[in-house]
Amino acid sequence: MSALQLQSGLGLLALTALAWALGGCRPGVPRRVILAGLALQVVLAAALLHIPPLRAAFAALGRVVDALAVATRAGTTLVFGYLGGGPLPFAEPFPGAAFILFFQALPLVLVVGALSALLYHWRILPFVVALLAKGLTRTLGIGGATGFSVAANVFVGMVEAPLLIRPWLARLTVSEMFVVMTAGLATISGNMLVVYALMIAQVVPDAAGQLLVASLIAAPASIVAALLMMPPKPGEAVDAAEAAEAPRLYDSSMEALVRGTMDGLQLLLGIMAMLIVFVALVALVNMVLEPVTGLTLQNIFAVLFWPLAFAMGIPAESAATVAASLGTKTVVNEFVAYLELAQSGGLGLSERSRLILTYALCGFTNFASVGIMLGGMVTMCPERRADIVKLGLPALVAATIACCMTGAVVGMLTVP
Repeated sequence: MSALQLQSGLGLLALTALAWALGGCRPGVPRRVILAGLALQVVLAAALLHIPPLRAAFAALGRVVDALAVATRAGTTLVFGYLGGGPLPFAEPFPGAAFILFFQALPLVLVVGALSALLYHWRILPFVVALLAKGLTRTLGIGGATGFSVAANVFVGMVEAPLLIRPWLARLTVSEMFVVMTAGLATISGNMLVVYALMIAQVVPDAAGQLLVASLIAAPASIVAALLMMPPKPGEAVDAAEAAEAPRLYDSSMEALVRGTMDGLQLLLGIMAMLIVFVALVALVNMVLEPVTGLTLQNIFAVLFWPLAFAMGIPAESAATVAASLGTKTVVNEFVAYLELAQSGGLGLSERSRLILTYALCGFTNFASVGIMLGGMVTMCPERRADIVKLGLPALVAATIACCMTGAVVGMLTVP
């Protein structure tokens, strides 16, 4: 094992200790959960990254993403012409000048949303989620409804996953509610995974497969981080045999396609609005902050995240660059952070550091996402409003640690 791999391994233990310390070093943290959770992260990553058939299967996801992108471009070209990726009626002044984010990248959300709804209606997605949930329940001893929500977060968003266990939400303990919220922020939804994979494909090999592996590893990582910060109280444990079953949402395949498309449209417009508003707000704050202090919000968070970047196994000379990207993710969102990674050609990082950063960015760990999650979960379970609101910012902290854990795990398994 190289020095940098050892740095990642020790960093994984340090991140685990950090989660426990931020939770007040509370007693009652189940040792089985911590040991099994850490082991599950390493075993999953090792299997998915280093067993040739599995690696080839995840690499094939890149071809699926390319096919989806080509198919989507056919639709955007028909509707938007050259704005949507069609032939230009003029000479492009420089490479990339004709790329328009809203018309060429974001419409992929519509196609993936429709396909996801169709796979859900055909019971393919619920079947895969149920298998993952059983694995999490048996290895980590968490409740069935909690495990189902965490597993669903590998494929769907931070509001959609709790929606699948809505009948159980009111009965979750505070600790279990915290696990559900942390997992929602520590992972990304399938439709955004496809968009990000397309964005960073030129700087990260097998981008789609890597992002899916990151989301899979983040499931046990989020459970570990959440339970370290907020362990169950004595007598509060829920029967691990309790299982959730995905409800039927559509009456026909056509309804699934239509409603999936409409849900995708809401998400697309929401992404557009959030990007405009939060980039503008950050710019406004920086206009006030920078003349007075010489610092921007990103600079401040970059300083805070430097130790986390180093703990993941990033060389000291590159840690500031990775920390700045993590700061952008937290202050604005992961979309902008991935966009900067793609547009910069990799931020000048080594291939290993880019891979670690790709894993660490793979989560909805930003303030806007916390607001979206709180709004959705309070609507679903108004009787637990006080608990949900109180857990919002702690869940952001726990999810950030979980994302960094995934970066440390892949750093430990990647030879410099």
